[in-house]
Amino acid sequence: MVRTENDQYAADHSVHQWIGKNSTMMELKKILGAFRTSTSCVIGMLSLLTWCNLVANRGEIPVRIFRTAHELSLQTVAVYSYEDRLSMHRQKADEAYVIGKRGQYTPVGAYLAGDEIIKIATKHGVNMIHPGYGFLSENAEFARAVEAAGLIFIGPSPETIDSLGDKVSARTLATKCKVPIVPGTPGPVEKYEDVKSFTDEYGFPIIIKAAFGGGGRGMRVVREQASLQESFERAHSEAKSSFGNGTMFVERFLDRPKHIEVQLLGDHTGNVVHLFERDCSVQRRHQKVVELAPAANLPTEVREHILSDAVKLAKSVGYRNAGTAEFLLDQQNRHYFIEINPRIQVEHTITEEITGIDIVAAQIQIAAGASLEQLGLTQDRISARGFAIQCRITTEDPANGFSPDTGKIEVYRSAGGNGVRLDGGNGFAGAIITPYYDSMLVKCTCLATTYEDVRRKMLRALVEFRIRGVKTNIPFLGSLLTHPTFIDGTCWTTFIDDTPELFKLVGSQNRAQKLLSYLGDVAVNGSGIKGQIGEPKLKTDIIMPTFHDDDGKLIDTSVPCTKGWKYIIDKEGPAAFAKAVRENKGCLIMDTTWRDAHQSLLATRVRTVDLLNISHETSHAYSNAYSLECWGGATFDVAMRFLYEDPWDRLRKMRRAIPNIPFQMLLRGANGVAYSSLPDNAISHFCEQAKKTGVDIFRIFDALNDIDQLEVGIKAVKKAGGVVEATVCYSGDMLNPQKKYNLEYYMGLIGKIVNIGTHIIGIKDMAGVLKPKAATMLIGSIRKKYPDIPIHVHTHDSAGTGVATYVACANAGADAVDTATDSMSGMTSQPSVGALLASLEGTGLEPGLNGHHVRAIDTYWAQLRLLYSPFEAGLTGPDPEVYEHEIPGGQLTNLIFQASQLGLGAQWSETKKAYEQANDLLGDIVKVTPTSKVVGDLAQFMVSNKLNEEDVKRKAKELDFPGSVLEFFEGLMGQPYGGFPEPLRSDALRGGRKLDKRPGLSLEPMDFAQMKRDINSKFGSATECDVASYAMYPKVFEDFRGFTSKYGDLSILPTRFFLSKPEVGEEFHVELEKGKVLILKLLATGPLSEQTGHREVFYEMNGEVRQVSVEDKKAGIGNISRPKADSSDSSQIGAPMSGVVVEVRVHEGGEVKKGDPVAVLSAMKMEMVISAPHSGKIAELKVTQGDSVDGQDLVCKILRE
Repeated sequence: MVRTENDQYAADHSVHQWIGKNSTMMELKKILGAFRTSTSCVIGMLSLLTWCNLVANRGEIPVRIFRTAHELSLQTVAVYSYEDRLSMHRQKADEAYVIGKRGQYTPVGAYLAGDEIIKIATKHGVNMIHPGYGFLSENAEFARAVEAAGLIFIGPSPETIDSLGDKVSARTLATKCKVPIVPGTPGPVEKYEDVKSFTDEYGFPIIIKAAFGGGGRGMRVVREQASLQESFERAHSEAKSSFGNGTMFVERFLDRPKHIEVQLLGDHTGNVVHLFERDCSVQRRHQKVVELAPAANLPTEVREHILSDAVKLAKSVGYRNAGTAEFLLDQQNRHYFIEINPRIQVEHTITEEITGIDIVAAQIQIAAGASLEQLGLTQDRISARGFAIQCRITTEDPANGFSPDTGKIEVYRSAGGNGVRLDGGNGFAGAIITPYYDSMLVKCTCLATTYEDVRRKMLRALVEFRIRGVKTNIPFLGSLLTHPTFIDGTCWTTFIDDTPELFKLVGSQNRAQKLLSYLGDVAVNGSGIKGQIGEPKLKTDIIMPTFHDDDGKLIDTSVPCTKGWKYIIDKEGPAAFAKAVRENKGCLIMDTTWRDAHQSLLATRVRTVDLLNISHETSHAYSNAYSLECWGGATFDVAMRFLYEDPWDRLRKMRRAIPNIPFQMLLRGANGVAYSSLPDNAISHFCEQAKKTGVDIFRIFDALNDIDQLEVGIKAVKKAGGVVEATVCYSGDMLNPQKKYNLEYYMGLIGKIVNIGTHIIGIKDMAGVLKPKAATMLIGSIRKKYPDIPIHVHTHDSAGTGVATYVACANAGADAVDTATDSMSGMTSQPSVGALLASLEGTGLEPGLNGHHVRAIDTYWAQLRLLYSPFEAGLTGPDPEVYEHEIPGGQLTNLIFQASQLGLGAQWSETKKAYEQANDLLGDIVKVTPTSKVVGDLAQFMVSNKLNEEDVKRKAKELDFPGSVLEFFEGLMGQPYGGFPEPLRSDALRGGRKLDKRPGLSLEPMDFAQMKRDINSKFGSATECDVASYAMYPKVFEDFRGFTSKYGDLSILPTRFFLSKPEVGEEFHVELEKGKVLILKLLATGPLSEQTGHREVFYEMNGEVRQVSVEDKKAGIGNISRPKADSSDSSQIGAPMSGVVVEVRVHEGGEVKKGDPVAVLSAMKMEMVISAPHSGKIAELKVTQGDSVDGQDLVCKILRE
C-alpha cells in the first residue's frame, strides 16, 4: 500500500526522516539492493523513501524496538488496547492506533487479535511487523497472515515456528541431531492416562509443560502420584486459556539444575551464529527473575558443547532471525536440550551488553534480507566482554506471594550512571498500573568487568530506584543479590522456592511519600489530633536562648553538658546516688516541664521534636537538677494514641541528647504504665526495657496506696537496676481530724515501704492539697524517723500555695521538690522554678541552679506554649476550691476537655460537684491515676444521666456503670484503704467477681516470645520494647503501628505543620535523618472528584512536584439524626452518654438475658458496657460498630417474651 501525498510529506519532514537522510549507521536501501531476492514485496519497497515498522505488542518491548527502528531511519507504529491508551509505548511511536473499538476485545485479547493488527498495518502503510515476545510472537498462523498481507514478519518463517514452537517437535528434532534431551513422552499428551503411563515407567518427579507457549504458564512439577491428576488438569486448563492450545508433554524433572540458554542469529543463507550463553537459573515458578551473561562458573568444555549443539539445532531447520536455544544443566554439568524459542527474549539485553551487538537491529535487517556476513556478524568477529545482569523490576508484592499490585505510580525515580541500562514501558510518575497485563515495570541491566563488580553495580542501581504508589519486587531483588548462593554464582532453577530466607525483606522506608500523604491529609481535612481547637498561634520559628558564664563568655550549647548527677548513678549505683543526694546541703529540683507540666496544661500533647530542640540547653541550665521527669505515666500511651510517636524512640533520643541529668519516670506499681493490673512478669519486663533504654529513677506508686501492688513495682525496678523511689500518694487534708488519711496513716505506709526497701521516699500530692503546715508535719516526721533516706516531694499548684508548701518541705528536711519552668508552671502544673529559687535564696537550701540560665530556658517554653495553644484548657488562675473537690491537677484539664467532648462543657460546675459526690460514693479513695479516672468517669456519668448520689445508690443494680468503675469494684486496681463501699459494690457488680487480693496473683504470666512472634508476623518487625508496649496497650499499639505504616514517622515533622497546613507557597524543611533534609512547599489543592471523593494535593519536594490523592472526609457527609430512647418505655435501650460504639454484641432477633452485654461504648478514655435491663429479644438495632452516638440515642429495643 502506498502512502498519500500528505502522509509522505509528513514522513519527509519528520525528525526521524531527517536523521535517516543523515545517518552514518546504515542505508537500508543499499543493503536491500546488494543481493537478489524473489520476494516481490521487498522489491516493491525499494522505491519507498521511508520504511515503517509496527510492533504488535505492549509495554517495554515496543519501546525497545522503536528506539532501534528510529536509529535505522524507520518510521514506527504502535498498536494498543483501550485499557492501554495511556501507556508509554503509544507515545514513543510516530503513530499509534487503538485495536478495535472499546469493548470489542478484552485487554489481553486485543493483542491477540492478529487480523485486526494486520488490518491496521495495511491501512497505515506499514511494511514490517515485529511481534516482540509473548502474545503472537510464536504464532505461526499470525506470521503466515502477515506475509500473506504482503508485509515482512520480523522473525523466523512460519514453518520454523511450527517445527520449533511445539516442544514435542523440538524434542524430536534434538533426537535427530543427537543432542541430549531429558527423558520424556515421545509425543504430545492430551489425557491424564498418558501421563500416568509415563510415570509408571519413569517414576517421579516429573514436569508437565504446555507444548505451545512459555513463561511458566501451563507448567507443573509433580513429585507424587496423589497430586498428579489435579496438576495435569490445572496445567492443561491454564495452557488452553493462555495459548489457545492445551496440548502438553511430560518429562523427568531434574533436581536443582541450571537453566542455560544460547542466543542465536540466523539468516536466509543458512548461516547461524551464537552470541554466547545466558544463565537464567534464577526463576520463580518457572518465570525468570534475574539473568546473567555469560554464565558464571561454567567449565569451558561444557560451554563449548552447549554452544555447538545450539548452532547445530538451528542450522538443521534453516533457522532465520533471532532465537534462543534452551538447555538444562544438571549437577554433573551434563546438558539437556529443552526447546528453541523462535523470538526475541526478555533478557536479550544482557547479551547485547556483553557482545555490543544490537539484536533488534540485526532482526530488522535480517528480515529485510541482509545476511550475517553483510552485517559483520560472523562467528569469528563475535566476542564477549565482561558480565551483565538483568533484573526484572515488577509491580509485585514479594511479602504477599508476589501478588501483582495495581494503582497509580506517585513517584518514579530511576537508576543511572556508568554501566546501567534501563528498558521500561510504563515506568513514569502518574502511570496507572492496571491488573490486566504482566506486572513488569522496567528491566534494569548492568555491565561490568567481573561478576562481583556487576553484582555490586546492580545493587547500587536498585537502591537508586524510588518507586512510590505501588509495591515492587526491589526489596526481594536486593535480598536475592546479597544471598551467599547468588554471590557464589551457584543458583539453580528452584533456588527461590527452596530458600525462604530470601523473603526476610528490608524494603524502602518510603518516608518522604508517607510524610506527604499526612501533609496532604492535613491540607484537605485539617488536623485529626484529638483535643485540638483551632490552629497554633505561633507562626514563626522559635528564637533559641543563649547562655553566658560568669565571665560573660558564650557557652557552647551545640553539645550537651558533661556535669550532672547521672554520672554518680552510672559509676557508683543507686545506693551511692541516694547517699549523695542526702548529703547535699541544698534542696534539689526535679524539672517536670518535660512530662507532668505539659500533661497538666497542654493535654500531654508536647511532641518529641520540641523536647529535643531544647535538650542541649536544658543539659546545661539544669545540670545540677535532681532529675528530669520526662517519661512514663500518661505520656506513654498518649505518645502512641494521639501523637503517633513511639515512646521508646522518644526516650532513646532524649537520653542521647541529655547524658548528664538523671531521667525519672512514673510507674503505676503493678499496673506498669497501664490503667489496671498486669501479670507480674509484664512489669518486670517493662522496667528492664525502660532501664536499658534510659530511665534512671523510677517513681513507683499505687493509686490506692496498696502496699502489695506497690511491692510489685519496687521489686521489678530493683531487678532492673534502677533507682527505687517508692512513693506514697497524698490525699485529703491531714490537718482535718475528720479525714481518714492522717499522719498515722502516712507514717504507717512509709514504714512498710522502708521495710520493703527503697532508695528514695517519694510523696506524691497529685491534687495539690498538701498545705504548708501539713507539709511541715509530714516531712518533719519522716525526716526524724528516717534521717538517712532522701525525701522527694511532688505537688501541683492548683490552689496557688505550691511554693509555700515547698519552702516548708525544704525547711522540714526534703531533699528534692518538683517544679516547672515559669511559663509552664502554676495552676494545675507544678510551682514555678523561678519563684522557688527566689524563695530559697539565702537560706542555705539553694538548689544550685543558675537563675539566668533557667530564665533563658523559659523563653523557649513561653514561645512553645503558643505553638500548642490549641490544647490550652483555658484556666486563668489558681483554684483554691481544689481543697473541696480534690481533683488532681493533671486530671483537671483532662476533665475539662472530656466534658467538652461529651457535651458537658456548660455543666462544668456540676461536674466538679459530682466529682465530690462520686468520691464519697466510692469510699473517699486516694485519687491518683487510674483511681482518679474512676472518680472522674463516675462523675461525668452522673452528670450525663442527671443522677445524684442517692440516685446512684438506689439504681445501682440497673445502671450501666463506666468500665473503669466496674474494674475498681471488682478489685482490679487493688484494695482501697477502709474497704469497698457496700452494698454499692455488690449492686454494681450484680454477682460478678470480687477480688480480695492483688489482681496479679490471678493473672497468667505473659508469653513474650509468642507475643514478639505475633507482632513480627503482623507488622514485619518486633523489638523487646514493642513487646513491652503491646503488653501495656495492645489495641493502642496496633493502631499506632497501623497509622505509622501509612504515614511513617511523624515525630520528625515540625509541630506547626503537624497541627496545621502551611500557607500556599510557604517553604519549610523536614530533616529525615542526619544529612537528609526535605525542602517542602505546598503548591495547590485540587478540586473534589465527584467520582472518588478525593482531592489531589500538590507539593514541591526538593524541587520536584509530588502529588498525593487524599480523601475529603467532609465531602458528602450528611448529618445523621438518631431517634432518642423513650425513658417511659422499658423496652428501649438508650446510650448512657455521648461516645463511639466500639463493639456490638447482639444481632437483630437474637435473645438476651438480663445483664447480658448489648454494646460497648467508648467516650475518650472511658469505656462502658451497655447491658440488657431485662431478658427478651433484640429488635430495631440502631447502631453498628464505629457509630457516633449522643446521650440517650436509641441503641435497640429488647422486647419481653
